Amino acid sequence: MAGGAAKSDQRRLTEVASLEGDRALLGRSSTAERVADILRDRITEGYFPPGARLSEESIGGALGVSRNTLREAFRLLTHERLLVHELNRGVFVRVVTVEDLEDIYRVRMLVECAAVRGLGPGPYDAAATDTIAAIAAAVEAGEAASEDREWQALSTANIRFHQAVVALAGSPRTDELMRGVLAELRLVFHVMADPRRFHAPYLTRNRQIIESLQAGDTAEAERLLLSYLEDSRTQLSGAYAQRIAEG
Repeated sequence: MAGGAAKSDQRRLTEVASLEGDRALLGRSSTAERVADILRDRITEGYFPPGARLSEESIGGALGVSRNTLREAFRLLTHERLLVHELNRGVFVRVVTVEDLEDIYRVRMLVECAAVRGLGPGPYDAAATDTIAAIAAAVEAGEAASEDREWQALSTANIRFHQAVVALAGSPRTDELMRGVLAELRLVFHVMADPRRFHAPYLTRNRQIIESLQAGDTAEAERLLLSYLEDSRTQLSGAYAQRIAEG
C-alpha cells in the first residue's frame, strides 16, 4: 500500500510539474479564466483523476500565478462541477455520481445531435468544412492511439472528437458549455477498469459518423450519433454504478 501511495504521489508531482510548459499560454496578463482553461484541459486530458487534491503551492508555482488568481480559477472550476472544496482539507477533483452521468448524457444528446442536424446536407461552407476536418483528425488520432495501445490518448481523442462535433454549431457559448460537460465526463472514464474495452469499439462508430458527414449525409450522421450516445450511456452507466459500489 505504501509503495503504491508513493508512486501515486510521484506521478502527481510529475503531472503538476508538466504545467510549467503551459505557463506561456497565460501571456503577460494572466487571468483566472486562462488558468481555469489550462486546468480544465488537463482534466479533459486525464492528468488529474477524480479525488486528486490540487495543491495551491505546487500548481501556482508551476504556472507562475498568484494564490488569489489560482483560487479564483479553482472557484470557476468548482462552479463547473469539476472541483470541490472541502473545508480544512483543500480543493479536490470531483467524483462524479451516477445521477451526474445520466444528466451529462442528457445534455450531450440535446447539444451534439442538434449541432449535426443544424449543419444541414452538404455541400458545406468553409467553416463547416474546417470543423469536419478537425473531426476527422480526432478520429485518426484515436485510431493511431489504439494501434499504439495508448489508452489515455485514445480517451482524449474521443473527447476531442465530440468537442469538434459540438463546434459544428458555430457557437462559442455552446463550445464553452460543452468543454465543461466533456471534462466532467472524462472524470468518469478514470474509474473504468478496462478503458480499451470501453473506447475501442466506438472507434468504428466514430469513423462511420465522420464518413457520413464527409458524404454530406447529415441525417445519417445524426442517426448514428444518437445511437452511439444511447449505447454509450447504457454501457457506461451500468459499469460506473458497479465500480462506484465496489469502491
